[in-house]
This record gives sequence, C-alpha cells and structure tokens, in this order.
Amino acid sequence: MRLDKFLKVSRLIKRRTVANEACDAGRVLVNGKPARASLSVKTGDMIEIQFGAKAVKVEVLDVQETVKKDEAKELYRYI
Repeated sequence: MRLDKFLKVSRLIKRRTVANEACDAGRVLVNGKPARASLSVKTGDMIEIQFGAKAVKVEVLDVQETVKKDEAKELYRYI
C-alpha cells in the first residue's frame, strides 16, 4: 500500500492530500530515510512524522485497504 494511503487509512493524518504534501516536504521518514508518498509500506516499517516541533514515531503492525475508525489504531503502535 502507498505511504500516503496508509497514513490516511490509519488516521495518523486525516486527509490523503495532506499526507502527500507532508511527504513532499520531507516531514515523513520511513526506516530513517525521507520517503515519497508512493513508497510501498509493509509490516514492520518504522514511520516518523514531523508535526511542527513534535515528532511521532510508529511501527506498522498491519496493512489493510479499509478499516473502521475504532480499529484504525490496531494498524500501528507508538514507539
């Protein structure tokens, strides 16, 4: 699954266009490297997102095309 779509489905970022812009600006790292929105995300990847002065680091636990809102947190865990 594409990185921008995973960020939207997991609800780490609310909209796919915002996720796309964050990737283009270099604020999203996957496994320690700047990632493009088209990068393929798989289980076990470490994603770090810069939100202003705050950084969020998560590990991908599962990749699914669609999930319910209350089940979205099961796709990742905070590090």
